[in-house]
Amino acid sequence: MENNVTSGNILKHIAFFAIPYLLSYFLQTLYGMADLFIIGQFNAVDGITAVSNGSQVMHMLTAILVGLAMGVTVSISHAVGAKNHTLVERTIGNTITLFACISIISTLLLLICVKTLVVLLNVPQEAMTGTVQYLVICFIGIPFITAYNIISSIYRGLGDSKSPMYIIAIACLLNIILDYIFIGLFHMGPIGAALGTTISQSVSVIIALISMKYRTSDIHIKKEDLHLQSQVFKHILKVGFPVAIQDGCIQIAFIIITIIANSRGLNDAAAVGIVEKMITAIFIIPSTMLATVSALSAQNIGAKDYGRARTVLKYAVIITTLYGIIVALIVECAAPTLLGLFTKDTTVILLGVQYISSYIIDTIFAGIHFSFSGYFAADGKSYIGFIHNIIAISLVRVPGSYIASHIYPHNLFPMGLAAPLGSLLSVIICLIAYRILKKKDELSVL
Repeated sequence: MENNVTSGNILKHIAFFAIPYLLSYFLQTLYGMADLFIIGQFNAVDGITAVSNGSQVMHMLTAILVGLAMGVTVSISHAVGAKNHTLVERTIGNTITLFACISIISTLLLLICVKTLVVLLNVPQEAMTGTVQYLVICFIGIPFITAYNIISSIYRGLGDSKSPMYIIAIACLLNIILDYIFIGLFHMGPIGAALGTTISQSVSVIIALISMKYRTSDIHIKKEDLHLQSQVFKHILKVGFPVAIQDGCIQIAFIIITIIANSRGLNDAAAVGIVEKMITAIFIIPSTMLATVSALSAQNIGAKDYGRARTVLKYAVIITTLYGIIVALIVECAAPTLLGLFTKDTTVILLGVQYISSYIIDTIFAGIHFSFSGYFAADGKSYIGFIHNIIAISLVRVPGSYIASHIYPHNLFPMGLAAPLGSLLSVIICLIAYRILKKKDELSVL
């Protein structure tokens, strides 16, 4: 079950790890995309706005979970790289206990606060009821969302990114089928979208557990491995907590921008919601490289091969930069057609084209700082990713969107510019931090 990547061709290892992860991430993103696409075919703008706002909240929660799970992936990868089999089992056991507690507590708190949360989002009145209904159902499914992401992080820490891909593929297909049944056939609107997503996530967890149980493996979790051990879970949180806070802050920034858009009216809210979903799908390569660099570099750092870990980062930066340039050019040319897939409302399409035409430039810069964030996490310094994202969000992204919204109340293009400008600042900070760390590593060798 373990896949050691501390020797052999680096590009080959990147491809074998990244492609299955890419497909898994795309399929997981397709959950929200399918909800938005299908409800756009059967419901008016209020339904689109309800699902886009609700799914934005769920995406934030998922991002935080995935950030915490990064600590699991890196911890297991370090143990695999060091060939410490006992530590691998202990880390997996502690992960199960830790995240079971987190999922139960967060579910209860979110269900209690759901109406307050929707009010804080400044959701247009026409979409408020639908947003509450969507979130209540999705919040109930949080234990299953947590379980799937943790199981996936365990597989990836062991160097296996294929198993999560197979599991999510089945669940995604089921989600699309259920969406058409609940939204199209039974006309359940946002409730149907939430039910489809939650049921599909539940099925994915059941499949994952069955897969782990009957898969031939030398991993055997004992009862004592489930007991929290400070050294193990502290290492998980040392890496995962800063990444979770970083990803949470990024998503909070997106939600603040959504609130700004909501204050401009239903059409602007729908346009921004659709574009944010499109951007989430477009960012699959940068997000894949973040996970790939963190997993592969962590194994090599665990084996004390820092040069090889830096080579993984170099290749990731090249791949994401080329991808960003190509995608930006395609979207600039095809924006009206892409927006038209989600809604037939000409006003929403016009506003969406304005927003994505400037926002899409972010794809180029985001891939670079995503790759660096993965490397910093692998090296146990995920706080650097947290710092550069917080600086970019607080100094550029949020204030830039707010100011642009007020200066240009009838055009979303200036609001979209805040994203690439914020990422550019992140890239600069990452390059400076990387050079400082590299110099320290070289001096320590001497």
